[in-house]
Amino acid sequence: MSISLNPYLNFDGNTKEAVYFYEKALGGKVMGIMLFGDMPADPEHPVTDEMKDRVMHAHLKVGDFDLMFSDTFPGMPFQAGGDTVQIAIHPTEEAQARAIFAALEDGGQVVMPLQQTEWSPLYGIVKDKFGVTFQVNMPAEQPCVE
Repeated sequence: MSISLNPYLNFDGNTKEAVYFYEKALGGKVMGIMLFGDMPADPEHPVTDEMKDRVMHAHLKVGDFDLMFSDTFPGMPFQAGGDTVQIAIHPTEEAQARAIFAALEDGGQVVMPLQQTEWSPLYGIVKDKFGVTFQVNMPAEQPCVE
């Protein structure tokens, strides 16, 4: 049996901005964005004007992995960020690790600067401007030049 998992991130009306931010920061490719307004009209569940431009589902491909996104309905409880789930990124090159970290840091907050650790030649934690926390962790077998 085979199974695959992927992070699915929810935002409160700014999913499009987040998807394009992550596309650039992580070197990904947007595979598709579907808005609530793109769906066929259903009189049983009408879509308000406020909902039409919100993202129902977005898909970003980063390497071999998928990130998926959606906006919440207006008025639904929403708590940005949180530290119960973090996304770990494992670039194999120092320049790539530094570029990703810098891109995620833009408008965000460094939790732990990039540095050598016992398990990694280059590791750091950053909470981006959307409140999502990322661990950037270069595999130990890669040399790191300070």
